[in-house]
Amino acid sequence: MSEARPAEALFPPDTSGKPGLTLDRRIAASPEKIYRAWTDRFEQWFAKPGGAIWRPSVNEPYFFVVFPETGGRYTHYGRFLRLEPPRLVEFTWVTETTKGAETVVTVNITPSENGTLVQLAHSGFPDEESKDAYAGGWKSVLEELATAMA
Repeated sequence: MSEARPAEALFPPDTSGKPGLTLDRRIAASPEKIYRAWTDRFEQWFAKPGGAIWRPSVNEPYFFVVFPETGGRYTHYGRFLRLEPPRLVEFTWVTETTKGAETVVTVNITPSENGTLVQLAHSGFPDEESKDAYAGGWKSVLEELATAMA
């Protein structure tokens, strides 16, 4: 008989003292719609359709693939740390660019005038080079989210 998974994340990574970045984007959509985009509709705007195992639940692992127009295949792995509908989605993030380090992505979703403020924080990078590689990528992701919500 298997035991139920705990409601709290198992062994969250310690990101203290490591490089991180934060981006803000106001999006003309409700917090509920944005939360669903990060949880139930991830393949509709971020991951390659049919290229994701994405079942948001605390401690649940995920995998997805993207194929950017510039060429290449980028695999992503991690696990869900916190889910607080409709205001927060947090998961670990491991890719080639993080050099195998288990980093943390936190998406804060806050109602604001004319929509929602989405604050994306990515912490725990192994070095500044890895962090800098993500700055433009996350900006593009938030633009893609805004387009998908329109």
